[in-house]
Amino acid sequence: MVRTPLNIVYIHSHDTGRWIQPFGTPFRTPNLQRLAEQGISFRNAFCAAPTCSPSRAALLTGQSPHSAGMLGLAHRGFALTDHHQHLSHVLAKAGYDTALCGVQHEARDPKLLGYQHAVLSRNGDETAAAAVAYLSEREWNPKPFFLAVGFFDTHREFPPAEVADDPRWMPHPPHLPDTPNIRADVAGFSASARRLDANIGAVLEAIDRAGLAENTLILSTTDHGPAFPGMKCCLSDRGIGVYLILRGPTHLGLAGGRVCDAMVSQVDLYPTICDVIGIDSPVWLQGRSMVPLLDGSTAEINDEIFSEVTYHAAYEPKRAIRTRTHKLIRRFSGQPNPVPANCDDSPSKNVWIDAGWLEQKLSAEALYDLTLDASEQVNVVGDAAYGEVLTDLRERLDRWMQKTGDPLLHGQVVAPTGAKLNHPGQISPQDPTTIV
Repeated sequence: MVRTPLNIVYIHSHDTGRWIQPFGTPFRTPNLQRLAEQGISFRNAFCAAPTCSPSRAALLTGQSPHSAGMLGLAHRGFALTDHHQHLSHVLAKAGYDTALCGVQHEARDPKLLGYQHAVLSRNGDETAAAAVAYLSEREWNPKPFFLAVGFFDTHREFPPAEVADDPRWMPHPPHLPDTPNIRADVAGFSASARRLDANIGAVLEAIDRAGLAENTLILSTTDHGPAFPGMKCCLSDRGIGVYLILRGPTHLGLAGGRVCDAMVSQVDLYPTICDVIGIDSPVWLQGRSMVPLLDGSTAEINDEIFSEVTYHAAYEPKRAIRTRTHKLIRRFSGQPNPVPANCDDSPSKNVWIDAGWLEQKLSAEALYDLTLDASEQVNVVGDAAYGEVLTDLRERLDRWMQKTGDPLLHGQVVAPTGAKLNHPGQISPQDPTTIV
């Protein structure tokens, strides 16, 4: 591996999952499509948590959310145990200029994250403009840089649909019914995705215009699945599956429109970055470098990946282990029914509520055959044919929880003082909260 002081541009979105053009969806995102055609796309990438702050904390500290201390949402009172584990701090110590444009969700106070420059905004146009301005100054500055560009899209509320988002022709998520109101809801996502893509395109053009493309690693991904019921905050692949595109120098295996089908977790990105820029990986990292996938020396780096939820709007502790062929989800709260406050309000959510979703019973354990049941609809925990698989995944999940010091091993996880929580029985995350 050739060591070179690569610049790093981390472009991230909210609640996008894999709903972009290069991952086989009908949503038009031509700039992300072009990025995929120039780089390498990981079609089996997963987040470490299908909820905002824990997912981002895992990616940017290289460890499970519970190991990093981020067991809930930063704006609701949860925090990293050690902000100096954040990638921006480590890269600054390695000599990088570090900058944030747009949004972050790893700290209530972004100053704790160690960025030397920050322009905060939820407005995508303002975020893109700030990133373009920063990049235009890098052309004459030889110091390597780490630029995080965070877009609020495709988070709800969605913008109004336009002509290109005609609800009549919108797809419906396969796990949701095909109804006019759900298609209209998806049309709003489509409009948000197009707006996201246009602003990402402005950043990509600025990189090329400044002559930085040949020495810049571009990492584009999202935190978790879209904000539809059965996706965001759920441990199904609809919730933990994320798009991931890397682009960079050809000699690093980061060019050419390649597709990688290896199963990877976002916790693998931190050690990968350390490898490609030639710095030592911190001792706390739990992921595996993806470099062997980039240089073609192996077809897989993971036999298993893990994902988790502890708190979102409300307490809903659950853990999952996923292999190539099976997934085991374990729920720890004893809550017999869905937790509706952990599902963002939407017309699609209303369809489920009207159909009796809140009365459905949840299993404490669910095992899915991802080959015969890729949509994860049939729980085979009670099927004797899967007995060995179930035992194996139970043991592997237990070992991971022990190795990573999961607080669920000691019973209910208590929220920090001052945290704002919904009751599991509340319908909306907008309902009045309780302060711990």
